[in-house]
Amino acid sequence: MDVISAHLDQSDKTSAKTAAGTASGPTIDMGEMAKFTAMADSWWDPTGKFRPLHLINPVRLDYVIGDICQHFGRDREGARPLEGLKILDVGCGGGLACEPLARLGAAVTGIDAAAANIPVAQIHAAQSGLSIEYRNQTVEEAGAAGQRFDAVLALEIIEHVNEPETFVQALRAVMVDEGLLFVSTFNKTLKSFALGIVAAEYILGWLPRGTHEWQRFVPPRTLERWVEQHAGLFMTRAQGMSYNVLKDRWGLSDDLSVNYIATYKGVAAAEQ
Repeated sequence: MDVISAHLDQSDKTSAKTAAGTASGPTIDMGEMAKFTAMADSWWDPTGKFRPLHLINPVRLDYVIGDICQHFGRDREGARPLEGLKILDVGCGGGLACEPLARLGAAVTGIDAAAANIPVAQIHAAQSGLSIEYRNQTVEEAGAAGQRFDAVLALEIIEHVNEPETFVQALRAVMVDEGLLFVSTFNKTLKSFALGIVAAEYILGWLPRGTHEWQRFVPPRTLERWVEQHAGLFMTRAQGMSYNVLKDRWGLSDDLSVNYIATYKGVAAAEQ
């Protein structure tokens, strides 16, 4: 973390808190982006401000890797089952999802609209001996540049963007026709308000207060409708991600009332 902090201090940004991302687009919410810019040097601290993501990351990646291997006919038990596949992580932050996927052989690109996140991700990947392409870029900009990927990840990001339906459309634009889209977010329920905001931010202090806004949370059926109408994709699977207080760990479940993750495919892909 000292190396990352030093890099940020030596950059043109006066501080992580005031640094402004250079990427722009209709889905970018500058206020939301500022929240994560302010925490940029904490991404790889497992006991810091992103502790909840460190805990939930293995669960969501287990889900993603399983569906990718099944869809593309890969042996999940192989050393590098994702070899040859191009994967895009939208809103990559410090690279928590990118690095495990790269270790499994995927050609991973991480994009983030918050400029301060990119050097953090680049430095940690270099320290880990991984080749990952990181860009200060929006998904709209990636699509306009003609970039296409076999799998697109939008993990814990849709609740932080403006115009989420436009965002969904932009996600589809960077997918190959036979590709997969993964979205994880919060359901909009009283339980998600109680656990995702009141408990996580005000009682347990897992996240800084104000990190999430309940009105931005997205019910699974709403997300499914957006993806179908604006991306022409259909949900093939969804699972809840539930926290076990006694074991201090997350697991997949059938309870979608708080956190959930879903897979979307095109018509032809869904019929495979």
